[in-house]
Amino acid sequence: MMKNLFALILLLPGVPVANEFLGEDVITMPQPELFSVCYDHSCTTVVTDSLSVEEWRQVTAVLRQPYQTPAGEREAIATAIAGMEEVVGRHTGTSADAGGNLEGFGKSSQMDCIDESTNTNTYLLMFEREGLLRHHTVVSRSTRFGLFVGMPHTTAVIQDNVTQQRYAVDSWFQDNGQSPYIEKLEVWKAGGGPSEG
Repeated sequence: MMKNLFALILLLPGVPVANEFLGEDVITMPQPELFSVCYDHSCTTVVTDSLSVEEWRQVTAVLRQPYQTPAGEREAIATAIAGMEEVVGRHTGTSADAGGNLEGFGKSSQMDCIDESTNTNTYLLMFEREGLLRHHTVVSRSTRFGLFVGMPHTTAVIQDNVTQQRYAVDSWFQDNGQSPYIEKLEVWKAGGGPSEG
């Protein structure tokens, strides 16, 4: 029901940006000691979580290296997001989340793109606030929809600080704990995904 309502809303003219779909219970200033985790489709369930100092150190170790290029940093971001999902999955019982919607449809703790993009955005904001992103800035989530790209779909987004190129950081395609698909936003908006090469 919620998924169908979301799809209908997105098809209306003048659709608001994806961030306006955040619930009031989602922490907008996340930090390792206190942040929100969404699951059960469209943030039906929102819980708070926290990482120990050691968990945070391990997850972010890959981002603490001095990457010379934005591409290198994007690879590190993918690894760190996967690490966050692994730790948070153990804490919240969402470690069995399956990529996409079909395989895990109807299962408790499954995440749709609203859950995934919200959580990924949260993790990115935590990295950014710790000064771990040197080549990128976290920007508003983005939604693609239309005749040729299938159902409405939402992703977290980062922007290259020099070129201003935006990139989708989409963890919805993969199972919990696997690296998200990161691609230029315009490629993603045109229907891009891991199967596209």
